[in-house]
Amino acid sequence: MASTAEKLGARAEELPEDSLRRKVLEGAQRFKSAWVEFGRLLTQVKRDALWREWGYPSFDAYCAKELFIRKQTAEKLTLSYGFLERHEPQVATERNPPKPPPSFEVIEVLSRAEAAGRLPAESYQELRDQVWEAPSAAAVNRQLTERFGPAPKPPPPEEGERLARLLAQARRLAQALRGEEAVPKVVAERAEALAEDIEELVDG
Repeated sequence: MASTAEKLGARAEELPEDSLRRKVLEGAQRFKSAWVEFGRLLTQVKRDALWREWGYPSFDAYCAKELFIRKQTAEKLTLSYGFLERHEPQVATERNPPKPPPSFEVIEVLSRAEAAGRLPAESYQELRDQVWEAPSAAAVNRQLTERFGPAPKPPPPEEGERLARLLAQARRLAQALRGEEAVPKVVAERAEALAEDIEELVDG
């Protein structure tokens, strides 16, 4: 079975060498070692809605089906790149900065802290040297908590989202029971009926 890197490389080979679409694919291949470049390209695709031109219904679908990256990963990359654009413009635009930036997970922690009002611009400058030497996102989180207190708890999901999660769980259970020989058919049918009842709540 071909690896993700091989799949990305094969798709890139089908496109013109100078096309942005090929550059994004090539960026996806090496983003672990050069995430800033990939984040820049991915942000351009998102901002300009280029995924529409390439036949995808959404940015998330483009990331999943063409780049083989999850929605959460794409969000972290674009958030992290946006943070660099605001606070480290030279690093964000320079292809070979004198000092490589931290991992995108580390920068993403800072980006979310800023969005939550926990990291004013002047505080980032004070913490910059410590942060850039931090070994992990968890270490940055600890530094922020020690200095600014714990992050606020996220608001609870809305009712529709909660029901959708329950529906997904009910469907998985029903599917698992259907495939289990030790489970009587009547039990599997009750699980399917339960999933249908929850689906009605979601649709209603």
